[in-house]
Amino acid sequence: MKPDQFTQKRHFIMTLGKLLHRFGATAYRLENHLINVAKLLDIPASYVITPTSLTFILYNHEDQKDYNFIIRVTPGGIDLGALSRTNELVDELGSGERTLSEAIERLVDISKRPPPYPAILTFLAFGASTGAFALLMQTSWNDVFWSTTIGLLVYVLVHLSERSSGISNMLEPLSSIVAALCASAITLIDPTINVPLVILSSIIVFIPGLSLTTGLSEIAERNLISGTAKIMDSIMTLFKLYFGAILGMTVGGLFWGQVDIVETTMVPVWTSWLAVFILSLSLVVIFKARPRHALWGILSGFIAHATSVWAAAYVGVALGAFAGAFAIGIYSNLFARFLKAPATVVMLQGLVVLVPGSKVYMGLNSLVTGNQIVQADQLGSQTFLIFMSLVAGLIFANVAVRPKSSL
Repeated sequence: MKPDQFTQKRHFIMTLGKLLHRFGATAYRLENHLINVAKLLDIPASYVITPTSLTFILYNHEDQKDYNFIIRVTPGGIDLGALSRTNELVDELGSGERTLSEAIERLVDISKRPPPYPAILTFLAFGASTGAFALLMQTSWNDVFWSTTIGLLVYVLVHLSERSSGISNMLEPLSSIVAALCASAITLIDPTINVPLVILSSIIVFIPGLSLTTGLSEIAERNLISGTAKIMDSIMTLFKLYFGAILGMTVGGLFWGQVDIVETTMVPVWTSWLAVFILSLSLVVIFKARPRHALWGILSGFIAHATSVWAAAYVGVALGAFAGAFAIGIYSNLFARFLKAPATVVMLQGLVVLVPGSKVYMGLNSLVTGNQIVQADQLGSQTFLIFMSLVAGLIFANVAVRPKSSL
């Protein structure tokens, strides 16, 4: 291999790794994908991927030397559209439709591509997702309305954080403080609301349930460094959110006093299906999925919810989550096989419906205050079993239907 060829291939692999990390690829999937790409380019390689660093070890046949590169990165968000386009690009490179230089140019184009949905649509989706979660919790219509309203306000902070590093660094606690202050003030005009539940619903996008599930999955795949780091980061995020909520409620109580809660009518059970639809539709926008994958993502949410509810009636909530994750794993692998797109595109949207991130928050509140946000028996042990069930369900699904795509 000529040195310039090796340099070009090295540049492509490293750029691809940085972008996929930024777009939300999990460590073990990213490592497997980069290994496949290196084989395609005929470069022996190994990698160590963590949430904050990327290590590349590439071997040059020409001079018979190893080249080691360590890149410092920040934990990425989720951009399913960019993840899908990048996967297509690698397929095109492998089939000969693009040259390596064209592929590098295309990677740059993907990284600079503007968001697929306008800001106003993202704003509405953010608010709708918070209201949908409140609806899933089978609370009152008043809670759903106020959760949506505060969720829209929280998105304003998210939007500002993209332009201010100061707000970005304290986004999670600041959001929960604002949500708690607003919720406590709302009790003056609407004493029927469940304040802790409205706060939780308003900041549900920040609750790290999906990150905890991903971290446990990475540990199950023996990617111990990345999995442990992701779990610790998720726990710290949860602490910041809870501290902000407690601080906001305390300050709100000093300003406006305590208001006696008035009992109100809960929403009908059938509304959970409406909530799944709204939540799944919102996730298409929030996760920046491509419009052509929107229907498949929404279907993923319904499959997850329907399977878990049906199974829970026979084997309990925890094993119901196992059935839901198993169904989602099979569905996402079939999606990847027939639509030639990453399984992650639909898997994440289904998992969000199943992950018990809110129960972790509720368990923390019960541990600290002794009060329950909603009535639930054995919340701690049930939450742990659900997380384990989700991880096991995905592993069993990969055995039942082998994934064709490493992403």
